[in-house]
Amino acid sequence: MTTSKNFNLIMILGALAALGPFSIDMYLPGFDSIADDLNTTIPKVSLSLSGFFIGISFGQLLYGPLLDKYGRKKPLYFGLALYIVASVGCLAVTNINQLIVLRFVQAIGSCAAAVASMAMVRDLFPIKESAKVFASLMLVIAISPMLAPTAGGYLMTAFGWQSVFMFLAGMALLMLLAVVFFLPNSFRPDPEYSLKPEAMIIKFKSVLVVPQFYTYALITSLSISGLFTYVAASPMVFMNLYGVSKTGYGWIFALLSVAFIGSSQINRLILRWHNSKTIITWALTAQAIISMLFLLAALNNMLSLYSTIAFIGLFLSCLGLINPNAAALSLAPFSKDAGSASALMGAFQMGLGAMASFAVSFFPETSTLPMPLIMTVAAVIAWFILYLGNKTVSEQAF
Repeated sequence: MTTSKNFNLIMILGALAALGPFSIDMYLPGFDSIADDLNTTIPKVSLSLSGFFIGISFGQLLYGPLLDKYGRKKPLYFGLALYIVASVGCLAVTNINQLIVLRFVQAIGSCAAAVASMAMVRDLFPIKESAKVFASLMLVIAISPMLAPTAGGYLMTAFGWQSVFMFLAGMALLMLLAVVFFLPNSFRPDPEYSLKPEAMIIKFKSVLVVPQFYTYALITSLSISGLFTYVAASPMVFMNLYGVSKTGYGWIFALLSVAFIGSSQINRLILRWHNSKTIITWALTAQAIISMLFLLAALNNMLSLYSTIAFIGLFLSCLGLINPNAAALSLAPFSKDAGSASALMGAFQMGLGAMASFAVSFFPETSTLPMPLIMTVAAVIAWFILYLGNKTVSEQAF
């Protein structure tokens, strides 16, 4: 493919991959408004975020086999249409339970985009280029935390929190048109691929037993669960505890995303001199140390607004190095079953993210502790998985 075609393709795939994160980030500044309007509490509103994570985790397992059997585009049509319907439904909710259910359905629609975009990287690009392509996708995805909370804050201030879901429905409609007219058919459907539960379980098992897959899929999932902890806890920490306004919160979110964007792009340069395994080792070690220092400061009541921002920024910088390399190494052993492998990796990521965000809701609104505590647990466990995996995994990507 030409450079211009590569650029256009990466932009479309990046937009698809960013649909889920954009759906998460854009309504975060409205947690207090939603709580007031639906006569509930902010921790209960955060359960709608957990419901979204659970929906993505469940849905990715569904779409993986569908993508391998019917190709990449037909499941995308269904998922994006479902997302649009659920987004419009969120405009009419009258209680928090309805919002939680519709966010779950919305997530099931959005995860078609997430799984397809990852699988198509494996379809369309050489294995040795995949880490660089994933880094490019990260650049597009990272625009979400830069724009979404800020845009959401301004939209909610002007038109109310429901306007965010109308915007998301319109964005998904544009993506659907892009898929129909501009996204190539990257994978020939396999009509012999069985969708019977027994056959699907066997297929997933064949992916799960590959050491390279489960080692790096767990590493990236645990690191990303720290990100989801930050996403779930940050409205409470920044707006309730530190008194930041809705628009101010959006700008902080945008500032912190720069760390994520910058490190993911620096990763492309580092790959010229070091392989993915080396980068992951150093970045994960740094992430574990940073999260432990963050936790120590929280336990000793030494955190302020600026120190909290600094610790989160350092954590996200490490994640920008870990995620594209771990994703590339996870999918490298697969070609025929890339859809199923991508679905399992996404399910790991969102499942652990759901657990982390759900855990946040058990803490009082006056505590900064959940964020550094869950980040530390995730980073340390990921480091031990890498340590054990280094003894058994032989990388096929680099």
